[in-house]
Amino acid sequence: MDDFIAHILVVDDDDGIRSLVKKYLNEKNYLVTTAHDAENASEKIKIIKFDLIILDIMMPGKSGLDFLNEHKEIINTPIILLTAKGEPSERIEGLEMGADDYLPKPFEPKELDLRIKNIIDKTKTNNLKKIIEFEKVKIDLNKQIIFQNNLEFKINNTEKIILEKMINNPGKVFTREEIGKLISLDKERSIDVIITRLRKKIEIDPKNPKFLQTIRGAGYVLWIE
Repeated sequence: MDDFIAHILVVDDDDGIRSLVKKYLNEKNYLVTTAHDAENASEKIKIIKFDLIILDIMMPGKSGLDFLNEHKEIINTPIILLTAKGEPSERIEGLEMGADDYLPKPFEPKELDLRIKNIIDKTKTNNLKKIIEFEKVKIDLNKQIIFQNNLEFKINNTEKIILEKMINNPGKVFTREEIGKLISLDKERSIDVIITRLRKKIEIDPKNPKFLQTIRGAGYVLWIE
């Protein structure tokens, strides 16, 4: 499943819409599960953690709003509502209950794709770690400060960009080229200087780094787990 962008649950009583949306999103490299009503969707969210839910409001039995009201306290999955045109009160109610966006029917699949991408991008950004502690080190990317053994070091924007990427990808080896693209710098020597500067702020013994290590012939890695 790692090859897919996200796992999406499509909830709609219309077989044609479910089939169309699933086919289109599969082609865009999303993994799609479908549910034909709110009850069916309730069963599926008990066993699968979805990245996003596309939810029709007007369904027989429990409506999409009923589903939202029932589950708003227990799930934090982003939700896009599918609404009938001319029903602004239901759209407003859905947004007030925690939905992230809505799309009136009929809709263009391309517009749905764009709305999905916007929500997923925001979710990923919100989920980025900004503060992390390991052993006697605390990195606060919000304040751009590293605390180490009762010492306090400021970090600049370039250092922040590199650390943020590494912190959110612990154990991943970054080549000098990858780091250079992050900070718009193509001089390997300059990248080495930045890493050396960061080590002085993170490591107890910068000459024998424990966390920010060099992988010979490959690049740099941050070991924090």
